[in-house]
Amino acid sequence: MDKPIKHHKMATESVPKLVITMSLPPIVSMFIQSMYNVVDSIFVAKISMEALTAVSLAFPMHMLMVALFVGTGAGISSLISRKLGEGDYESASKAANHGFIINIIYSIIIAIIGIFFTDKFVSVFTKDLILQDLTVQYLRILLIFSFGNFITQAGISILQSTGNTFIPMMTQLVGAITNIILDPILIFGLLGFPKMGVTGAALATVIGQLASFALTMKVVIKDENNLNITLKNFKPDTKTFKDIFTVGLPAIIMQSLASIMVSGLNIILIAYSAAAVAVLGIYFKLQSFVFMPIFGLCQGFRPIMGYNYGAKNKTRVLETYKTAIIISASIMFAGTLIFQIFPKHLLMLFDSNNEMMKIGIKALRIISLTFVPAAFGITISTTFQAFGKGVISLAISFLRQIVVLLPSAFILSEFFGLDAIWYSFLISELAAVLVAVPSLYVYLNATFKSWNTSANN
Repeated sequence: MDKPIKHHKMATESVPKLVITMSLPPIVSMFIQSMYNVVDSIFVAKISMEALTAVSLAFPMHMLMVALFVGTGAGISSLISRKLGEGDYESASKAANHGFIINIIYSIIIAIIGIFFTDKFVSVFTKDLILQDLTVQYLRILLIFSFGNFITQAGISILQSTGNTFIPMMTQLVGAITNIILDPILIFGLLGFPKMGVTGAALATVIGQLASFALTMKVVIKDENNLNITLKNFKPDTKTFKDIFTVGLPAIIMQSLASIMVSGLNIILIAYSAAAVAVLGIYFKLQSFVFMPIFGLCQGFRPIMGYNYGAKNKTRVLETYKTAIIISASIMFAGTLIFQIFPKHLLMLFDSNNEMMKIGIKALRIISLTFVPAAFGITISTTFQAFGKGVISLAISFLRQIVVLLPSAFILSEFFGLDAIWYSFLISELAAVLVAVPSLYVYLNATFKSWNTSANN
């Protein structure tokens, strides 16, 4: 490597200050991301409840794409930050190059699925021909043009792993603003554009993603990320792929579980009404205002944790974890208060009818009780990813979303009806915390003992 980078701040700067300064840009960008997702649904809701339900039915496939680039991004970021902590700059650069190649392959596969299999996917969830048509219109565009999102997220993961969180914030801000501006123009046919409905919403989304893509590539090509990134004469390296997917594959599966969970819940809820499905979709849009900042925090503290884990610095590892827990729990507590006090006002943003109000107010209040426990689960999962132990993160998420949540939802539905289904979220989060906290305690004790033993030898 010609120009090794020095990451003194991740080794020496005050941990609380470092966590806050590195997390604030991704928190802001994630919050903005949430805002334009919600704005998208608000505009779609003004078309019809069927249009809003269609976007909700498309949500599991959207989550699957997110699973691919977020999960792989966790693997890329974890590997790069650990290699930087070890001083292995060549391996860090190799990980970055492989990250881009992986995401290019993803985008090609997703585009093929969009062209040939969208209809089959949508038909699993509804036999209503109007809903099928609206969902296919929306989803097919997102899948075919997903390359902008995938490659952008690869660049963002690489930049964040080196401690650069400001540029990723700006790239996502550009995409969000572009989407928000174009939404009403393309959905309702303003400024001379044709009225395109849900198709317009999808086009606004992908154009925003392409704007982020253009800015991210400009930064990467200029080599402002301090890594030696070039795909010219790229040579696949089995060990690098393995190292990325050691964390990335469990993270992908972990994120995909959310898609399976939402799909399962949609199947349970559609037996009651389309309004129940729409409410679930609204909940996930609204909770993103609370959860996305937590994921931004995770993007900020994961490289700090990984760097100091690679450097075997026990004190900074523990301090990073404690700081992240305090911040995430505080954000979640604020979110809980908002959902408890203002559920009606939140639902009114989506032009909810009386049936949706009746279902939704109870749902938001019940599910929001899970927010603070979820802060512990998410922070601990990210900590294991930073350590390169993605399988443990996967096990915790699998327990929460598949082993506990879906069976609980089904049983509560069968015996107690629609309103009881929402308690399955609370049951699953509490179960996850009871497993995650002791798991981290045991792992850290064993790790610190091994560090002390090697130091003494």
